[in-house]
Amino acid sequence: MADPRIAAVPVHECGEPLRDVRTEGLAVDDRKRDPAGAFAHVRAGLLERLVNAQERLPRGLRLLVFEGYRPPALQRRYFEAYLHELTERHPAWTLQRRREAASRFVAPPEIAPHCAGAAVDLTLCTTELLELNMGTPVNASPEESDGACYTAAAGLDPAARAAAAVPGPDLGRAGQLPDRVVALVLR
Repeated sequence: MADPRIAAVPVHECGEPLRDVRTEGLAVDDRKRDPAGAFAHVRAGLLERLVNAQERLPRGLRLLVFEGYRPPALQRRYFEAYLHELTERHPAWTLQRRREAASRFVAPPEIAPHCAGAAVDLTLCTTELLELNMGTPVNASPEESDGACYTAAAGLDPAARAAAAVPGPDLGRAGQLPDRVVALVLR
């Protein structure tokens, strides 16, 4: 996300409303819950694609949403906290290098799709809401997971790799997304 070509893409308000994913029967994990419930909102088009993707999952599996809309101040807090962690781990790195490294895991606030409700962090679970083993805990950083947080990570346990492959092309994965949680961005 720190690539200047990405930051240069103009973003325009599309007027698409934010909708609560819970109204369409998607499972929601409350770990990122905020008092207003904004975490469970995404753009209407994204919600439509999520519902469609869930309907196409193998029997017994569901999507489990962690966080959709994220207020800009919260995005900034997430980014700055991770940037601080990288500063502690790598004090010799330049600020630019730390920002680039941080953006592997948390989008810089100025371009973060979560702030528009245009991205969602999610994973897979059973119909009993038991999370599938995707290889790392939810929100494990590249440092915490030794790089296993990326969907194309080498050395993933075969069951985790199979689980990561289940959602298929409907989710628009790019192959190098953090967190073993699939991030979806409106196209």
